[in-house]
Amino acid sequence: MSDDEQTGRAVDLQQVSYRVGRTVILEGVTLSIAAGSIAALVGPSGSGKTTLVRLIAGLLQPSAGRVTVLGHGVPDPATAARIGYMAQSDALYSELSGEQNLKFFAGLYGLTGKRRSDRIAQLMEWVALASDQKKPVWAYSGGMRRRLSLAIALLSEPDLLILDEPTVGVDPVLRQQFWREFERLRDQGRTLLITTHVMDEANRADRVGFLREGRLLAEGTPQELRERTAAASLEDAFLVWGGR
Repeated sequence: MSDDEQTGRAVDLQQVSYRVGRTVILEGVTLSIAAGSIAALVGPSGSGKTTLVRLIAGLLQPSAGRVTVLGHGVPDPATAARIGYMAQSDALYSELSGEQNLKFFAGLYGLTGKRRSDRIAQLMEWVALASDQKKPVWAYSGGMRRRLSLAIALLSEPDLLILDEPTVGVDPVLRQQFWREFERLRDQGRTLLITTHVMDEANRADRVGFLREGRLLAEGTPQELRERTAAASLEDAFLVWGGR
């Protein structure tokens, strides 16, 4: 067992930077996420949130620093199989139906037979697409595509679930349902990392990180972040840290 697994860290970043040429995308980010918790990354567009989660998912390599996920340095093939990743842009096959998309990705995860069919039926019901699963994805709305992408990320029942803006385009009732499921997954011992612009969602996370211009401004529980800035809300706290 690795040191990270022994100390209960699902994700550990130490002085992580990422540059493209001379452009600095992330600079000196140090962050730990406890196993069995929900962590939220909050920041404006262009703050580096998507780059950070792609580094954690093993899709990018840092220019400097160390990224450790589930006790192993990334990228690592064995660790990748334990990560569910929902990108900000939906990676779906438009000509296939929702069900066919799920079957394709289930095959990549090694799900077959009854286990595959049961899992697909369960997820399509949960994301409220059961009645639309035979439709081609090109006929789906933006919100339906997001829901299908979330179902794909959940297919393998991952230990770490990384969700980049998962509720964009989702109606308020379904957003609440999603968050109840996120909390249920956490209570089962799974770890979730969610990027969001919605402060009400960030308030439901166990810990929140404020990211701006590639730097982690502050990190803590929602209550700690409000108390440290004497702010009435998490949004006000973010504005205070951003001003610093």
